[in-house]
Amino acid sequence: MTLSLPEKIVGPAAWTGAEMQERDDIWLYHLTPSDIDDIEQAAEHYLSLGRDIGEIRKEDFPLPVFGAHLAALKDRLINGHGFEVLRGLPVAQYTQEMAAAIFCGIGAHLGSARSQNAQGHILGHVRNIGADPNDPNARIYQTAARQTFHTDSADIVGLMCLRDAKEGGDSLLVSAETIYNRMRAARPDLLQLLFDPIATDRRGEVPEGMDPFMTIPPLNWHAGKLTVFYQRQYIDSAQRFPEAMRLTPAHVEALDMFDALANDPSLHLKMRLDPGDMQFVYNHAQLHDRTGFTDWPEPSNRRHLFRLWLSPTGDRALPEVFAQRYGSLEIGNRGGIITANTRLHAPLD
Repeated sequence: MTLSLPEKIVGPAAWTGAEMQERDDIWLYHLTPSDIDDIEQAAEHYLSLGRDIGEIRKEDFPLPVFGAHLAALKDRLINGHGFEVLRGLPVAQYTQEMAAAIFCGIGAHLGSARSQNAQGHILGHVRNIGADPNDPNARIYQTAARQTFHTDSADIVGLMCLRDAKEGGDSLLVSAETIYNRMRAARPDLLQLLFDPIATDRRGEVPEGMDPFMTIPPLNWHAGKLTVFYQRQYIDSAQRFPEAMRLTPAHVEALDMFDALANDPSLHLKMRLDPGDMQFVYNHAQLHDRTGFTDWPEPSNRRHLFRLWLSPTGDRALPEVFAQRYGSLEIGNRGGIITANTRLHAPLD
C-alpha cells in the first residue's frame, strides 16, 4: 500500500551537520561553577542516603540552580533540534560511584531510566570487552569497531564520557527528518519501502513468547510525526531467520541509500566527547553512531562511557508496532529490554 507522506518535513529537528557545526552555541552547554556545585551537592546528598544509584528519582536529586536548564533541555530534546552536550564536569576528580550518581541523577530530571540489556542494567557501560562485531549475538557497543548509524530502544539516549580512546571513538549524529527529505525528493519509491515491516535481529535478547527478531519498520509515520527505528547490522543479520521477511533488491537499495545519506559528511555532525561530557539525544528523530577506535594499552586508561536509556513524560505517541521492542507504550514508562529474569539495577563496573 502506498503511504500518503508529506513532501517535506520542516522544523528544528530537520537539521544538517554542516548547519550544526556552525551553531554549537545551541547544542553545547558549558556548565558554570554554580551548576557544578549544585550537581555535586545533589549527588552527595543522595549517596548519603545509602540507597542504590539505580533508584534515583528527580525528587531525590534536588537541583535548585541547574534544574531549570534540564527542564528546558527536556523540551529541546522532544520538540527542538533533539540533542545537547553538557561540558565541564570535572569527572576525573570523582569516584566512579559519584560520577554514576551525578549521571543518573541528571537523567532522572529528563525521564525514567530503562533496562539496557537482559540483565536489567539501568546504567550501561560502553567499552570494548573484546566482543566480535561479526558475532550475531554480540552487542556492537562492546567492541572497538565502527558502528553504523542506528537508534536504541529508548526515547532518550544519554552518554557520559569517563575516559576517551587513544584515537578515534568520535560521536556522530544525523537527522532522520533530513534523510527523509532527501529521499522523498530524489527517490520516493525507495523511501516508501522503508515503511515496510523489515526484520531486525534481537541478537539473542528475546522476551518470552516473542520471535528472535522484530518487524518494526525503519521509518514510521504516526500522529503527524516521523519516527525512526534502525540498525542496519541487525537488519542484515535478521536474514538468518527463514521466517523473517526477505529483503528484495529494491529494499537493499533503499537501505543503502539511507546509509549513504547518513554517512554524508555534510548531513551528519561529528563531535569528540571529552571526559566529563554528557550527551543527550532524542532517539526518535535522529540516529547516532561511533567511529572505530584504538584504545590505550593500560586497562585503567581505556575508553569508558556510562549510558542511560530514558523515557520522559510529555513525549510523542508511538505506533502500536513498537510494542514488540518497548513492551508498554505508556508515555514516560516505555522502552528498554525486558526479559523474564530481568532485575533492574545499576552496576558500577
